[in-house]
Parts: sequence; C-alpha cells; structure tokens
Amino acid sequence: MNRGLDPSGGGLRVVVDLGGTWVRVTAAGGPRRAFKARTPGPAGLPALLDRLWHRWRLARRDVSALGVASRGIWTGAERQTLARRLRRFAARVVVISDVEGAYLAALGDRAGVLLLAGTGSIALARDARGRFTRAGGLGPLLGDDGSAFALGRAWLRAGAVTPARARRLAIAPDAVARIAALAPSVLRRARAGQPEARRAAREAQRALADLAARAARPLGRHRPLVVSWAGGLLADPRFRGGVWRELRGRGLRVIPTPPAATIASPEAWRSVL
Repeated sequence: MNRGLDPSGGGLRVVVDLGGTWVRVTAAGGPRRAFKARTPGPAGLPALLDRLWHRWRLARRDVSALGVASRGIWTGAERQTLARRLRRFAARVVVISDVEGAYLAALGDRAGVLLLAGTGSIALARDARGRFTRAGGLGPLLGDDGSAFALGRAWLRAGAVTPARARRLAIAPDAVARIAALAPSVLRRARAGQPEARRAAREAQRALADLAARAARPLGRHRPLVVSWAGGLLADPRFRGGVWRELRGRGLRVIPTPPAATIASPEAWRSVL
C-alpha cells in the first residue's frame, strides 16, 4: 500500500490555502502532512503541487479530494479553469475563493461577516438563507483598503523611511508582498507611540470597519452582528480590537467570534470535500 493512502481506503484529503504572500498545504486522512512556502499564485500552483506530490510520494489515485481556496479567484470561469489544471492531482478538485474558504473555516453555515485582512483585504457576509455579499477584494491597484499592504504603504508614504529604501521596495518584483511584510513592524511602532505608524494603523482600522459595514448591510442594522476574522493582520488582538471599536462607532452591535478553524484545516472542508 502507498504510504499516502488512508488505511480505510478513503484516500487523502488535501487542502490548499493560496494567499497573496504564503501558500499552505495540509493533507489529512493518512499521516498528517503540512507545507508552507511563498505563494506561487494560481498560475504557479500546478508546478508547486508537482514538486510536493513527488516529495510526499503521492499519485492521483492516493488523493480522493483536493480543495483550493485561492486569492484572485472569484468567478465560476476562474474556478473551473484552475480546477481543470489541477485534475491530475486528485480524483475530485474543488476551487473556491480564499475569502469563501476563510468564511467556511471560521463560521461554517452561520450568518455573519468574515473580515479578511492579510496581504489584501475583503469582507464577506452571509445571510440566514445562505446568500453572500462581499465588499472589497479588488487587489492592490483598486482596493485592499486596510490590508497589510495598505498599512505598509501608508507608513512609507508618511516618509518613515529614506526615499532610497522606499524606492527599492516599490520597484521590487514582489513589491506588494514586501510592503505587506512591513505591517507587523508598523503595528509595533504604533504601540510605541510613533505618530506616522499610529496614523497608518488607525486609517487601516477605519478602512476595515468600512468593508465589514458595507458587506453587512443586507443583514440589517438592528440585529447583533456575528463577525469573525482571518489573515495575518487581524491576528493582532489590539489592532483587531480597534476595528471592532470602529464598527461599534457606526452603530453596529458586534459579536466578535474567533474562527473555528483555519482555511488550511481539512476538517473545516467537511461540507465541501
């Protein structure tokens, strides 16, 4: 028997969290495996999985289902295109957007709002009938307000570093990821009282509150709003608390709800795979 097979015969379930900075791959149903690397984006995912399947000694027959939650994927045509490119890796392939995967992992089938702020940003609301409404998610050129990228960019624009360093970051091939990677440092500086960093953090909190409020409009303003979160920026509890304060300042009764799981957890995909 191949070492990747589930002894019960069910095969492995593999899930991929394909974000703007990192890709995380987790396999369950046999020996637990996990992998993390810089994201190759949707275009580079097949080549990455080729290498990973070779490393893990997997064949298509070993993997009963492959779930991919990807940034930059939303329309049905985009999902189908990527799913077709991944058919050689699993008997069944399901492709959804990263924010849908985050909602599934955080809130399951509950009504509420998922606010995602990592390299990019988006809010996704689900009503009691299962209908979704989103706000944001338009990428760094047209959106990503309040994201780690936006936070890092605001800090750079404030003149916090030398022009030479700012230019090096701006012209780098992976400029968006590099600028987003500044976010933890900006938050530390904000807590230490640096004015430019504090302004950038407050701006990001207001922008994320706006996204969540816009997505939540179909749910009504008079009911408590269950809100969960995903993404590295919102992992910071003090920063996250500022977003909830901004939402309450808009008259919303917010119930912060910790995510039940992560996108890369196969257990969170049980209703899909």
